[in-house]
Formats: sequence, C-alpha cells, structure tokens
Amino acid sequence: MSSATPRPESLTDLSDDLALALKLADAADLLSQQRFRAHDLHVTTKPDRTPVTDADQAVERSIRDGLANARPGDSILGEEYGETEGEADPDESADEGGGRASGAHPHRQWIVDPIDGTANFLRGVPVWATLIALAIDGVPVVGVVSAPALGRRWWAATGLGAFTTDRLDARGDGARAIRTSGISSLEDASLSYNSLKGWDDEGRLDELVALSRSVWRTRAYGEMWSYMMVAEGQLELAAEFDLKPYDMAALAPIVEEAGGRFSSADGVEGPWGGSALASNGLLHEKALSLIARGA
Repeated sequence: MSSATPRPESLTDLSDDLALALKLADAADLLSQQRFRAHDLHVTTKPDRTPVTDADQAVERSIRDGLANARPGDSILGEEYGETEGEADPDESADEGGGRASGAHPHRQWIVDPIDGTANFLRGVPVWATLIALAIDGVPVVGVVSAPALGRRWWAATGLGAFTTDRLDARGDGARAIRTSGISSLEDASLSYNSLKGWDDEGRLDELVALSRSVWRTRAYGEMWSYMMVAEGQLELAAEFDLKPYDMAALAPIVEEAGGRFSSADGVEGPWGGSALASNGLLHEKALSLIARGA
C-alpha cells in the first residue's frame, strides 16, 4: 500500500462510507441494466467527442442524489456533471478569493464514473462498470467497481481489505477476499495494455514493445477489468494512458488493499497523473523502468 494513503480517524467511518458506496452501486446497477442493449438508448457526443448515453446521465444523477442525502458535506466529482463542492469543504484549503487553492483537494470527495466503458455499453459488450470512490485529501480510500452485465463486483476500503463477488449484491454470502499474485519476475508476468492506439498517441509505443518483450504474456482486456484482474492475481500488470481521475479513483484502493500498487505510468501515486500503472507491487519498479518518461 502506498505510504501516502492516510489512516482514517476510525475504520468504522470507512465501513459506513463503504456500505453507502455499495448501496449506491445497487441502485446504479438497476438503472444501467435496464438500459443495457435497449433499442431506444439515447446517445449524444460530448465536446471531447466521446459518447454519452442517457444511462450514464441517469446513473450519475442517482449517485449524486444519494450522496446529497447521505453525505451533504462531501464534494462530488463526476464524469458527466463535473465537480460540486460540499457544505463542509475546509476553510484551510481556500485561496484568497474564497475558492480552493490551486492543486488542493477537498477533504472528502466522492469520485464517480457512472459507466466506465460507455463505448462497450452502447455496442452491447458486457465489459463496463459503475465506479464509485471516496478520496480523503486527494487519496482514494474507498472503491467500488460494479459490473452487473458481468455479474461481478469488487470493493475495498483502506485497512479493511479487498473483496469480490459473483453476485450482484456485494453483501451476499459469496463475497471473498482477493490478493495480488506473488510473481516477482517480469518474464513470468502477464500484462494488459488496453490498446495500441493509446500508447501510440502518447508517443510510447516503443516503451510498450519493450515491456511486452520482457513479460510472458500480453493481452488488451481493457476498461476496469484489467485492474480488477491485477487485484485478483490473474494479471501482474495493467497500464494505459489518457485517463481522468474518475476512471481510476475507484480502482486504486482495490488494487492497493489487495496487496498491489497503483500509480501513473511515470510513477505518480494515485489517480491524478493522467495515466495508470497497476501492479502486484513486486513488479512496479521494474515496469516503470521500461515505460516511465525519463526513466
């Protein structure tokens, strides 16, 4: 686990937050499943030319409504509706104009991607999920990844472990603890790199080739699934570029609580570096030595 991860005042506090995140995911799953493969799915294009469906918007509204009711003092950052400050943002993070100082994070911020894998969702591919995270002072400490079309859910909170279930209700008897693999040699490792185009657009295709030549097996599973496979010990490495905090925040505590490490492709801890490298922890520095800019 990253040394930057804060220790909460009480693990009970995170237990309550995790229970809330799971409850919000239950409601999100009902909404997203109803719209998955729907013939009347409404799709528009955002200014960044990425697609958004009525399901993305409905799921995020549901989560925001739930948080406004249960945690009105907390801030929210979501893919579809941006950032909303909570009622209890600390004064010490404010600049002279009354807003937060540049680079400062809210004390408690929920970070939401209503449907991670929208392109898959609208094409009928079941690899997509709702991502819900809580970050304290910028460090994700609660993460829920719920993939109802796969019948899977993963969740974690700092100090409380990482878990998964094959049931849609994560509080069912099927929950089991997960752990990253013990493989310590790149030549025995499996890597998921998401897409060649992403690495090429970043100008790091040569780095990907070098890493691919160093490992045993490469695949491009994509989306949140790659990172959950790292947490479960089915992969040792997952990496990609062109990511936002809401793409990564829920993934980090799950990987870390399972025994792994989560950073940017240049080694910046957490979900704020615009890219991701998740590992079983044992291979993180070795992978960074091959892909990090300036390494």
